[in-house]
Amino acid sequence: MGCDHEELHRAAAQRAKEQMPSEEQIAGMGAVFKALSEPCRLRILLALRQGEMCVYHIVEAVGGTQSGISHQLRILREGRIIKARRDGQNIVYSLADEHVAALLELACTHSHCQV
Repeated sequence: MGCDHEELHRAAAQRAKEQMPSEEQIAGMGAVFKALSEPCRLRILLALRQGEMCVYHIVEAVGGTQSGISHQLRILREGRIIKARRDGQNIVYSLADEHVAALLELACTHSHCQV
């Protein structure tokens, strides 16, 4: 059983097989998407697009409790999606890099939202 475009599709399948990331890389990619799929974490990331913030102001921007937001921030930090730095007695959070911002922008564009 073949298809109408056997040669073209076979070549595409071969290229896909040759360029497929390792299982470890695929697991890492999946972890990023899993972290992004939780609504509270996504709201945090969208808030951080506006600039770095301490947990107090993240709670103000996205709602919830400080302990709940802190838990989500820990998950995002462990996933290297955000970064944190000490500023005096405060911890200030920001997006890890421009790739995270690009993912958020692409997701908004794909879902036709205005951010």
